[in-house]
Amino acid sequence: MASDSSAPLLLAHNISKSFNGVTVITNCSLEVRPGELVSLLGPSGCGKTTLLRIIAGLEKNEAGEVHINGRQVAGNGTWVRPEDRNVGMVFQDWGLFPHLDVARNVGYGVPRRKRPQQVAKALELVHMAGMQQRIPDTLSGGEQQRVALARALAPEPTMLLLDEPFSNLDSTLRREVRGEVRHLLQDSGMTAIFVTHDREEALVLGDRVALMHKGQIVHFGSPDEIYQKPATAWAANFIGAVTLYPAQATGKTAQSNLGPIPLQEPAYGPVEVAVRPEAVELCPSQQDHTSQRDHTVEHHEFHGADTLVTVASSCGTRLQARVSGTRSFATGTAVTAAYVGPPATAFQQPHRTNGKHPQISNNDRQSHQHNSHTSYDLNDQS
Repeated sequence: MASDSSAPLLLAHNISKSFNGVTVITNCSLEVRPGELVSLLGPSGCGKTTLLRIIAGLEKNEAGEVHINGRQVAGNGTWVRPEDRNVGMVFQDWGLFPHLDVARNVGYGVPRRKRPQQVAKALELVHMAGMQQRIPDTLSGGEQQRVALARALAPEPTMLLLDEPFSNLDSTLRREVRGEVRHLLQDSGMTAIFVTHDREEALVLGDRVALMHKGQIVHFGSPDEIYQKPATAWAANFIGAVTLYPAQATGKTAQSNLGPIPLQEPAYGPVEVAVRPEAVELCPSQQDHTSQRDHTVEHHEFHGADTLVTVASSCGTRLQARVSGTRSFATGTAVTAAYVGPPATAFQQPHRTNGKHPQISNNDRQSHQHNSHTSYDLNDQS
């Protein structure tokens, strides 16, 4: 019987897991549609690899259920062995057998009668045809990664699970190979889940991104939604560089030292607006006066195509702006900053009253400035 294409191919419902009394995942749920590529993103220790291993059957969940292609494989007394779940797995270290050639690595686990044609098909799919006789040590890192992928694809699994599959590659090769893998999986119609802690990688690879924090999925949506409409202030910080800028909301607009900021959802009273660097425009200040919008350049980082400029505002908040690589602002100079981006996300600040923002301490000031120096613990071990 043909499966219902509208039903999720994977349903992991209310999964919980602990190790030695330490809770790693609590009531975590994930649905993946047929043919969908999902990035499972989060900091180290958030539980993403544990969730992947539970789906694969390499770990047993303590609560909840796992269904693959309409079949329950875990939960409520049911347990299906990993080899009987028809799920392919690509590990972080690739796990190739060093003494076996490419063909025998790819054919490992494939029934003997099907092995020649399925090995050939998998190698053709990953552009490794004609390299069956090669030994892994004679291959480049990218080629070894493709062999590992071919081995996972050869048994023709229902779904592919990839745990940090590109972490052993240098940055240039990593970008190249992940693009190849995405196109390959899209062309084949394969359903896949990528575990990664790399934000750029998650946004590039996933049709949807599941953002994990402290053992739970805190936001699940398209890359654009995750980036532009973060569910929490922590999510806004983790997914990319952001400044939580103080403002006073009056519905669909927030007034701030950057001028009016359009909001995605109505808000009222004191808020912090998630301001991305590319949404800020800097201009030299007029020398004959000082306005509320004036900021002072503290430092800048040249990235080639653009420069990331950090400025301090009169409200006590540091702000990041991304400007064209051909422009420059000297440290210590005054600039006018304005918000020029799309409608932004605002987070309510109930501790502020009468529409006034309190003085920001040095510690608080640092917590709002740089994505890598936020008050949210991005490497929380759970």
